[in-house]
Amino acid sequence: MCSIGGGTDIELEERVKGKTYKCRECGEHFKTVGKHPVCPCCQSEDVEQT
Repeated sequence: MCSIGGGTDIELEERVKGKTYKCRECGEHFKTVGKHPVCPCCQSEDVEQT
């Protein structure tokens, strides 16, 4: 990421609120943003929002 004049005072997690999901394949619970969540553990797209 390119920035001019220094860093920001706000961390990314404070600005962007992800949704919580559960993978139907492996049972992993995770948070993410975006319209097409993918399980970070098994890469499955078969997830449900919790």
